[in-house]
Amino acid sequence: MSPHYEHPNAPVSEDPRAFWEARYGGDQVWSGKVNAATAALTADLPPGRALDLGCGEGGDVIHLAEAGWDATGVDLAEAAVTRARRAAHKRGVAERTHFMAADLTDTGSGWGLPDDAGAPGFDLVTASFLQSPVALDRERILRHALTLLAPGGRLVLVSHAAPPPWAPAEFAARGHFPSPADELTVLGVTVCGDERWDVATAEVRTREVTGPDGQAAALEDTVVVVRRR
Repeated sequence: MSPHYEHPNAPVSEDPRAFWEARYGGDQVWSGKVNAATAALTADLPPGRALDLGCGEGGDVIHLAEAGWDATGVDLAEAAVTRARRAAHKRGVAERTHFMAADLTDTGSGWGLPDDAGAPGFDLVTASFLQSPVALDRERILRHALTLLAPGGRLVLVSHAAPPPWAPAEFAARGHFPSPADELTVLGVTVCGDERWDVATAEVRTREVTGPDGQAAALEDTVVVVRRR
């Protein structure tokens, strides 16, 4: 997926698959680099089996594979995952990466999780900016992701907490920028956790960026990490 503030004119009713295929159907969209917050939040975790939701062109998946993870990326757009597979091959991690084009709202899918009896689940599920200007049932997607975590596994969720300074005022007013409390509500997890979940992180973090006209800016991200007990 893409940061949703980049598409202020997209109609909410537009077909999601058509929208994202068109988005990725031209030149490469992203830099290929991992999301910095995701990299920091996963740096000290022992490698295992990982899943990235809305993987786009595969930057986060490839980073995890380079760190030793067996990493799967799922995105709605076939054009995106085709580009991700090429990038993984170029960077020498094709054997540790798996990409699939699929509807993330299909909760009957294991999103690449092996269906053999010995597979306990994913040790890590990541979702970086899983926000969309067209229809996206985030609650359905993220709650299903929780069910796929192995014991001790973590869901790492990074979202835009506020629009950038250069976003049109009318778009900033109608956009949805979740707080940590919003995200925990979506997940159905209390801030203190419960017998199933520990909330390791639930906060807003600031990062420095360079805007489209070369201006310095500080962007706010909502960061939530939930661990399955």
